[in-house]
Order: sequence, then C-alpha cells, then structure tokens
Amino acid sequence: MSDEAIVFGLHAVRTLLQLHPQKASLLILQKGREDARVAEVTRLAQAAGVRIAHRDAKELDRMAAGDRHQGVCVQIKSAGVLGEGALDELLDKTTAPLLLVLDGVQDPHNLGACLRTADAAGVTAVIVPRDRASGLTPVVRKVASGAAETVPLIQVVNLARTLRWLKDRQVWIVGTDDEAPKSLYETDLKGPLAIVLGAEGPGLRRLTRENCDALIGIPMQGVVESLNVSVATGVVLYEAMRQRR
Repeated sequence: MSDEAIVFGLHAVRTLLQLHPQKASLLILQKGREDARVAEVTRLAQAAGVRIAHRDAKELDRMAAGDRHQGVCVQIKSAGVLGEGALDELLDKTTAPLLLVLDGVQDPHNLGACLRTADAAGVTAVIVPRDRASGLTPVVRKVASGAAETVPLIQVVNLARTLRWLKDRQVWIVGTDDEAPKSLYETDLKGPLAIVLGAEGPGLRRLTRENCDALIGIPMQGVVESLNVSVATGVVLYEAMRQRR
C-alpha cells in the first residue's frame, strides 16, 4: 500500500519530476526563492499537472528534518520499502538478476549513495535487513537523486535466511571482505548474482559471511585499510557490469 513521503533538494526533485511525475502530488517551494533552477522544477510540475504550494523556510526545514532542501520539496505517493515477497516476484521476472545486499548500513547518506550507484549499474534490487539499518528516509531519497524511485529496496527480517533462500534460487552469493584471499578482478561475476557488502566499520556479520559462496577483496595500494561502503559498492558493481556486458 502506498503512503506519503517527501523528496527534497533541487537535483532529486528535478529528477523525480522528469522521470516519475505521476508519483508527485504536491511541489512545495520556499517563499521568496526565485531563480532559474526553481523555475525549472516549477515548469516540470506545471507540465505534469502537479499542484504547487509556497511555504516559509521553517516549514521546509521541518519536512527535510533539518537537512539542506535548497528551497524545494515534493510530496510523493510512495510504496516505500518492499517486503520479502517482492523479491520472489522480481526473481521470477529476471533470468540473471544482479542483487546488492547491504548488511547493516546505518548511515542514510551511504544508503542513498549505494542506491544511486545501483541504479546506474542496472541492479535488480537492493536488499537490507529490517533492524539496525537505515530505511528509506528523506535524506536517503535526496542523496539517491531519484534512484530511490527506480531501484526496489527490499527489507528482510533475517538476512542470513534470505541468503540461503537465494542460494536455493540458484543465485551465487559473493561477499566482500578485507581479508579475502581472492581479488574482485579474479572472480566471475556473471549470471544470477548477489553482491554482499558490510556495514561501515565492522563489515560483514559472522552469519552473513558464513552464508556467502565466496569472499572477495578490493585490491588496496595505499595506506588506508578499507573503502567507504558506498565507494566499495561502486567499485564492485561496475566490475560486475563490465563482466556481464
């Protein structure tokens, strides 16, 4: 069932109105904010028949939970996150799915960045645990720049159980680990695949790691020990996309 959500920020709002105007129910503009970029989103909303309202800055601050809204918010009809049943439907429709599994990513900026990269890399769906992980917040939607409306985000109750279920569906599970003996570039990433990345700091949890078919590492040449999860997501997904093409 759909509910109401807020998307804010000029780029995210413009992308939404360009790609999915049917989801927008109300464009909210900051009173007194008049420039070319605001005029552009206004034209897009008018062309799509979206209602427009003007509110003071404090009201937009509240909608954006104190984040930088740049004077524009849009209220959308959103299905929000999906349940585990949606994953079964997606796999039925896809012969070689590419899934991104995020094991406990709590920073909404990182989740938003991962969704944005997932959209660019043609990911079938992003899977996250329901507990101890970021959900689909307004900040996530802003950072995702429209990808939160295009990439299915599926929350599962038990991630280890979901990985076992994916194996039964002939999906190969590949986890990333700093100590993995095999490199990303030595691994076959074609076919039905789920790429699993861990949370900021602790990485993959034990049960998650144990349910992976293979563990791979990203070669590191400098002094830093690991990459930010959103950066690592981009590296792994684009190598998978290169191979799959």
